[in-house]
Amino acid sequence: MKNLRPNCTAIEALARALLCAVLLLAGGAAWAGQAVGIVEHLSGPLMDRKADGTVKVLAAKSEVESGDTLVAEKNTYAQIRFIDNSEITLRPGTTFKIDNFAYDAGKPEEDSAAFSLVKGGLRSITGLLGKRNKEKFQLKTPAATIGIRGTTFIAQWVEPPLPAARAPDLAPGLHVAVLDGMIVVTNAGGALNFPAGQFGHVPNVNVPPIVVPQNPGLQFTPPPAFGSSAGGPLASQGPAAQQNGVDCIVR
Repeated sequence: MKNLRPNCTAIEALARALLCAVLLLAGGAAWAGQAVGIVEHLSGPLMDRKADGTVKVLAAKSEVESGDTLVAEKNTYAQIRFIDNSEITLRPGTTFKIDNFAYDAGKPEEDSAAFSLVKGGLRSITGLLGKRNKEKFQLKTPAATIGIRGTTFIAQWVEPPLPAARAPDLAPGLHVAVLDGMIVVTNAGGALNFPAGQFGHVPNVNVPPIVVPQNPGLQFTPPPAFGSSAGGPLASQGPAAQQNGVDCIVR
């Protein structure tokens, strides 16, 4: 029997190691699937493409997770409220990815808010994460990356028209409008701060951001059910009034 003890000890150690590995994998899977926000308001179909490739249709109060790609259909406005009380409202025809979002009230060093605007447009309202760790917020677009200084802003990416297609109402590229606070727009061409009341344009990733003296025609008109100030100043004015300049922006 004494000769068997070393083998038993080795088997016990192997079993403990396997158990630890299983627990670590299970814990990692639970963290990967943790909800980081919910769909607070929705006016039409909203698709959610998961990191594993599966696709589901979301409804009001559905949860969203890091790694999700949200696709708002042609007539869909969708408002996502994250666990730090920040908001992202998607306009129709938008594809938006939650690259990585993490917020724990007791662990500010682990904050992360990394998003990608693949197509379309959105409005972003800063939450607790952005107020305590502004540098941890990042919105990537095809033309530039947007950082915040504690703010509410609108961003819209306009694709270049296909040959023989009708030109879009807005010039191709990234358009921004700052409703409150300040943002910084950065790409290979340079960086520029935009304070409240300013509009900006970035034609492509190699051309530096520029200030636009008046609203080029940006509109953001979610349904009234999204809240009394759902669309902000860009929704409260008609297109003609919006093009009169920054007077349509309430500082």
